[in-house]
Amino acid sequence: MRTTTVLKSSLASACLLALLALSGQSLLAATPSEARPTGAATETACSGLLQQSFLRLQDEKPQSLCQYSGKVVVVVNTASFCGFTSQYEGLEALYAKYRDQGLVVLGFPSNDFAQETGSNKEIADFCENTFGVKFPMFAKSSVSGKDANPLFKQLAAKTGKAPRWNFYKYVIGRDGQSVTSFNSMADPKSRAFVREIEKQLAAK
Repeated sequence: MRTTTVLKSSLASACLLALLALSGQSLLAATPSEARPTGAATETACSGLLQQSFLRLQDEKPQSLCQYSGKVVVVVNTASFCGFTSQYEGLEALYAKYRDQGLVVLGFPSNDFAQETGSNKEIADFCENTFGVKFPMFAKSSVSGKDANPLFKQLAAKTGKAPRWNFYKYVIGRDGQSVTSFNSMADPKSRAFVREIEKQLAAK
């Protein structure tokens, strides 16, 4: 009886491994359960661009970007004391309007251009109290040059354009691979920027 039970268990394990192999999934490559998104995005494999983690601005706890797989992702480098800082308002408005359709905005504060001198807590307080920012923000880091964080290095490599100032924007499609860049002058409420967002949201 014991031999039969062990045999059945072994066969079940073998079948499970075979199914995983056929579906192209890997137990080792699976997104950690705490970082998995809910809904349809759980069916989308985490792309190379999102296979990384960053510290959350508010509490400096690591966050996997894989939780945003299957969404349209706007990545923007921010600063609190810049002529474009008011773009926080437009970015938050976009996030509020389109988040239920699959949009997420990811903010990366940076002092690369000497306009973000505060601590992570000070930046978080400023964003929330001044502009009511609710979209995800990450700890201050470099976004250009040799010290740029891994995500911005990949975005610059894909588009051939690295941020030359604050509030440079990248729109990543649902496939996690296609990327369109917009310079600092592109207002989040501008027709061209909104049109690109809507185009990517419409893609399945």
